[in-house]
Parts: sequence; C-alpha cells; structure tokens
Amino acid sequence: MWTKESAIMSNFEDDFNEDDYDQPTSETNPVRARMKQLEKEAKELRKQVAEFSATQRELAFVKAGIDPASPQAKYFVKGYDGDLNPEAIRQAAEEAQLITPQTVQEDPDQAAWKQSNRIAAGAETASEGPSWVKRIRDAASAEEISDIFAEAQAQGVNLG
Repeated sequence: MWTKESAIMSNFEDDFNEDDYDQPTSETNPVRARMKQLEKEAKELRKQVAEFSATQRELAFVKAGIDPASPQAKYFVKGYDGDLNPEAIRQAAEEAQLITPQTVQEDPDQAAWKQSNRIAAGAETASEGPSWVKRIRDAASAEEISDIFAEAQAQGVNLG
C-alpha cells in the first residue's frame, strides 16, 4: 500500500547518498587539502635532495680516483667525513693506504722546454768549474792524477 509517508521516505532514500556525508572534513577543507599536497611535495623534494647529495658524494670519490663500489673502498667511503673535494679525499685515501700516491707526470713538451731553459740558464751562469790543469799540477801522486782523469771522463771532459 502506498501512503504519503512511504512516498516521502522513498524520495528521501533516492536523494540520500552516503558517500556525500561520510567524507572526512579534511577533504572538504581546501586549506587542509592544500597542506596535504604541499607536505607530499616537500617529502618528494627531501627525497630528491638526499639522492642528489649521495650522487654528489659518490662523484667526489670517483674524481679522487676511488671506486665507491670496490669492496676495499666501501668502508672508507661510508666512514669518510672530511671535505668532499677530490684532493682532500685522495690525501685521506693515501693516508689510509687505500690508494698509492700519484706521481705527477709532466707533459713531455713542458719537460723539454724546462730542460732547454736550464741549459740556456746554465750557459749564461756556468761557473768555470774545476781547473783540470791546475788540479793535475797540484796532484801529489800518479794515482791522484788518474783519479782526476777518471772524474773528467765521467763528466764528459776529454783531457787527452
């Protein structure tokens, strides 16, 4: 049977949607929704900063000549708390005997120029050196004279 009350109830049930009324107030509050969005973005940015810092640290060790994936270097990389420039890392690794000291290899052209400059400077400021004749005259024995000849020959001087 259809009554006026049943008609009102059926209209009420048709218009009522539980999802509209069960939502928490935070989703309907635009300020809280924006705060949640900003918190999520901040969390993502913190994660990216941490990844960047780890990558930057690893790059500093690679530039210093240390393989961070090496089993020998893992503890050093993890425990290092000094300056992150390659020179400081390299020096600390040498002190820890993780790597051998690097020898500075000079450019061959630069070495040749330095040598020619030394020769040119030596030609201008060369001392007279030992007077071979004077040393031979002052020699007291034949053995001393032969030593002087051997020394001159070792230096590329021909006294003969």
